[in-house]
Amino acid sequence: MSLRSIMDGVAPHFEKGGKLQWLYPAYEAIDTALYTPGMVTAGASHVRDGLDLKRIMITVWMCAWIPVLAGSYFAGHQANAAMAEVGLTSADNWRAVFLDVLTSYDPASLWDCLVHGLAYFLPLYITVFASGLAFEIWFASKRGHEVNEGFFVTSILFTLTLPASTPLWMAAVGIIFGVVIGKEVFGGTGKNFLNPALTGRAFLYFAYPAQMSGDAVWVAVDGYTRATALGNAALGEDYGVTWSQAFFGNMAGSMGETSTLAILIAALILIATRIASWRIMAGVLLGMVATALLFNSIDSNNPMFSMPFWWHLVLGGFAFGAVFMATDPVSAAMTNQGRLVYGVLIGVMCVLIRVVNPAFPEGMMLAILFGNLFAPLIDNVVVQRNVKRRLARA
Repeated sequence: MSLRSIMDGVAPHFEKGGKLQWLYPAYEAIDTALYTPGMVTAGASHVRDGLDLKRIMITVWMCAWIPVLAGSYFAGHQANAAMAEVGLTSADNWRAVFLDVLTSYDPASLWDCLVHGLAYFLPLYITVFASGLAFEIWFASKRGHEVNEGFFVTSILFTLTLPASTPLWMAAVGIIFGVVIGKEVFGGTGKNFLNPALTGRAFLYFAYPAQMSGDAVWVAVDGYTRATALGNAALGEDYGVTWSQAFFGNMAGSMGETSTLAILIAALILIATRIASWRIMAGVLLGMVATALLFNSIDSNNPMFSMPFWWHLVLGGFAFGAVFMATDPVSAAMTNQGRLVYGVLIGVMCVLIRVVNPAFPEGMMLAILFGNLFAPLIDNVVVQRNVKRRLARA
């Protein structure tokens, strides 16, 4: 019996009148993920190509695995190096049950580093996916809506914003907050004005600052401390890494933000497939460069004033935010001119927060959420200008 036959056989139980009709959104989500929907447009439709929401989200989801693999490797490498430094020969948590069988914790081994890093990423991702999807299905069943593929992207991007050592229960709380407060209370996918993944991450940052920041959370070895390069820079200390190390990803940070190279590869794919807006990415970069150069020209005792733009590019979540978060098609600006302005605003705000606010050396998360708030206003201004220009020509 084929999988298609099995899905068709159980379908009546989930359809209206069936015993499990309240779980129809879950059944429909699985069915459409595996197969093309049975109801399609028969006649001519006004579309430019065959790119639908499912293909868009699956492409972004697949591109996100590029920084996943790079971030997992470097998270594992830093953990293995820390273990060697303190004399540990086995992981100091439940992951040792299978890591002791699969790896030897050698920081020079590609396999050992990748597997060790994935041992942190995959449990976090599974927890985030299951917790958030449960609430997605619950809201969909109450409203009679289908489960949207957008959660595939939200779940993996949210996981990539977390330190490897984040407790699983905390990750679950964060994604539930992001899904419910950042999206569902406004009506679900397409109606939210904030990025759900960043909303959940911001909630964790302010609710549990000790687990989301500080020197003890970035290396996945209990009791081992290492500051991020941005944290060192804010204190006027040596960054602790070379620019090339930061570009490739060999530094402390959240799992998805460390490797700028991996993020740029994903960006090229997203731009080539026209899934992510190059205008937003270019605007973020332009705003960051212009603001960094402005601060460089000011004489100040604040060491962040002198940080050049090429360091802003590779440190913290700037690259990851510009490529994956700022380009969210729902919470970003919709007009072409508006996208560029929206991107510039985020780039300016990121550097402004990093440089001027001594308590928050990162900046990208808050800059994007700030941009989300202004995106509708930016689009409205652009539209009204176009309307006035056309009326003037009439």
